[in-house]
Amino acid sequence: MSAERVASLTSWYADWRGLKVAVLGLSVTGFSAADTLAELGAQVLVVTEKADPEYARLLPVIGAELHVGPLDAVPAVLTDFAPDVVIASPGFPPSHPLIVWARENGIPLWGDVELAWRVRDKVVRPDGRPADWILITGTNGKTTTTRLTAEMLVAGGLRAVPVGNIGTPVLDAVRDPNGFDALVVELSSHQLWYLNLQTGPDALSPHAAVCLNLADDHLEWHGSFAAYRDAKAGVYARTRVACVYNKADLVTREMVEEAEVVEGARAIGFDLGVPGPSDLGLVDGILVDRAFLEERATSALELTTVADLAEHGLAAPHVVSNILAAAALARSLGVAPGDIHDALDRFRLDPHRIQVIAAHRGVRWVDDSKATNPHAAGSSLAAYPGAVWVVGGLLKGVDLADLVRSRGAATRAAIVIGTDRGEIVAAFERHAPTVPLFEVDHTETEDVMARVVELAADVARDGDTVLLAPAAASFDQFASYADRGDRFAEAVRAWIAGQDEGTDRP
Repeated sequence: MSAERVASLTSWYADWRGLKVAVLGLSVTGFSAADTLAELGAQVLVVTEKADPEYARLLPVIGAELHVGPLDAVPAVLTDFAPDVVIASPGFPPSHPLIVWARENGIPLWGDVELAWRVRDKVVRPDGRPADWILITGTNGKTTTTRLTAEMLVAGGLRAVPVGNIGTPVLDAVRDPNGFDALVVELSSHQLWYLNLQTGPDALSPHAAVCLNLADDHLEWHGSFAAYRDAKAGVYARTRVACVYNKADLVTREMVEEAEVVEGARAIGFDLGVPGPSDLGLVDGILVDRAFLEERATSALELTTVADLAEHGLAAPHVVSNILAAAALARSLGVAPGDIHDALDRFRLDPHRIQVIAAHRGVRWVDDSKATNPHAAGSSLAAYPGAVWVVGGLLKGVDLADLVRSRGAATRAAIVIGTDRGEIVAAFERHAPTVPLFEVDHTETEDVMARVVELAADVARDGDTVLLAPAAASFDQFASYADRGDRFAEAVRAWIAGQDEGTDRP
């Protein structure tokens, strides 16, 4: 199929028949792409190193072929297939042999988000327009902000859904027969790298977009911080209405200034300070909007208060920042301040995000296992100064020295877990040598979290918080960050039960 024919495929109702597409990976994302393409009439080959049995069973049913095997080199089945397009799951880095092969051979390389944008008109609104897209990225806070934004839009009477990196493929929402007014799309840097390959008049053009913050993460995937930063910056490309940025993170403003946007798009700032006339921020404990009102030079609209947020466990500074970002995105689609306030009254954080597990004898136990990088862990430590810090895991090439220097020195103690303990211990010895330090070696301890809780209980004092904020991935010891958090919570509850049982004895 000619390059011109492939480029013309920008509608669900275009003629996709005869298009040969290789889908790389068979996770939920890969299957959604294969299923969509099969429905469109394309010829689909799925290539993967391992296949979920259920997805593998369904592929022949939908009419797609499957190849399972090593992918350290380009398999003959792929070259023989001679695809017109390659659609890669986000797990395939730019350096992967199959990605290199596709680029060297000039084969169009899409992610599932690009495919979803091309077929977004399958179901349209009464006025004939497909759903507006709101894009959300950042090193931390993406999922919380995505959920918040969707909740606010729904409170404002819009049909909206959170999709993308949050778990539900964008293609599933695009194909929903009931349709939506807005899709709130969480994007990882991996998804953005693929999206940034797309240019031209039909490339994705969101209603609004935000990069919440930027810090070292996924460097092993991108190869450098500069490449990671450039991937994130692509979230603002071709934005039509609102480029929302973090005033407390200068690089996000620079991204907006450098972005090629649709004429008329506005830069909207947010932070925890007093807002300027195109910003959202705080005034005497009140969250206010000075961006989306005619009298913004002299007036502001109240959204909620920090006191109200505190009643629902939403008053940590980094959570308030996420709320302001979400409110800016929702306001860009016309959601009223009262509806935003109502949405916040109902909203609750995900499990494993600064989740208070228990309070026992004056000590709080907090699970922030989702803090898988230094930036997220730093936000948690700022919310709980002087905590007993449970830190460590798989560092993914990230150096924790700056975090230990800036936040670790103020902790009561640190309990270090994971395979990369040596680097963390060395950082404490250099930058926080007076902080009591404990190591838990998972090769010598059958139940890591039980030992962590024992150590934390010994050192914590009345009024302290024991904070699981690992600043690292979990896969060296646990199935996921959720598994890590669950095991921490189980160990805390078991320890408390044992203490209470001991107290009851005569």
